[in-house]
Parts: sequence; structure tokens; C-alpha cells
Amino acid sequence: MDRFIVFDVETPNFKNDRMSAIGVSVVEGGKIVWDYDTLINPETFFSAFNVRLTGITPEAAGAAPTFPEVWRELRPVFDTGTLVAHNAPFDMGVLSKCLGHYGIFWKHSAPYACTCQMARRCYPYLPDKKLNTLCGYLDIALDHHRAGSDARAAALLLIDELARGMDIRDFRRQYYLPPAGEEM
Repeated sequence: MDRFIVFDVETPNFKNDRMSAIGVSVVEGGKIVWDYDTLINPETFFSAFNVRLTGITPEAAGAAPTFPEVWRELRPVFDTGTLVAHNAPFDMGVLSKCLGHYGIFWKHSAPYACTCQMARRCYPYLPDKKLNTLCGYLDIALDHHRAGSDARAAALLLIDELARGMDIRDFRRQYYLPPAGEEM
């Protein structure tokens, strides 16, 4: 049985090299079996744009755990399946940069798939493949740019895409991660 680790990250600024939040929904057997959502102290500056977009302030994130603390909890989960995100190259890039910044070696590469790529083939008749557009079409609840909500919505989108005949093997790619201590 395939296991998918659907995740979404929010970032504190335009550098997209740290997380201010992460949401995770694990999909097994066509169902969400686990949800996780937390703010993260990015230990860096926040841009006004990102605060407006995500609603995450430096004060709120300041009391949150740091990425290494969160990663200790999430790594065992991330080791158990294919990573999935909506616009996955963005989320995979942020994850990779965070690992590199903190000198954390996870593995050389990680399998991932993108629900946005799958949506292009699954719903060609929709005007765009943005998460909020797809959620509106499929009547999936979404509090956009909230990591937990975005991850859960992407997980429900993945379940719908798979039910419509999309084969994850056609969309699975490898993301190459930096060695420990090497920022991208």
C-alpha cells in the first residue's frame, strides 16, 4: 500500500530558506490517517508581505519550536512514504534549504510528487490549477496560506486525483538534497 506524506510550508520572507509553519497530512489507503500543524521559529526576519499573506507574525513564531526541534518529530514520518505537495518544487526547496542551513543530513534524495502537476492532467478544463481554485471546484474546505489547512486540502486533492485514475508513478520524481552543512 502506498503511503503519502502531504505537506505544506509557510515562509517568513522572500528568501524561502526557512519555515515559519509546516502542515502535514498522511494519506494511506485513500484516507487521511494523521494530521500535524505547527508554527516554527525561523530564527530570521519576517517580511511585511509574508506576514500579510500567512498571518504569522514574528511574535507568534518566536514562541514556537525551531526547525531542528520540529524535524526530530517529523523525520520518522517523512521517512515512511512519498512526499507530496501542491507546487512541490517550492515546498521541497524550502525543506532542502532548511536542512542545509541547520547542517542536518537526512538522505541524498527523496521521492516526491506534485498535486499541481497531477491536476494539469486530471482537470484540464479548469482555468488554472491553483490550490484555492481546485478546492473550490471540489468543495474542499481551505483556509489558504495556513500550512495545516493547505496540507489537508492537498491531501484531499491527491485522494480525488488518485480516485479519478491518476497513477502516482507517472508523477513521482526525485529531489536531490544537499549534504549536511551545505546550503543551496
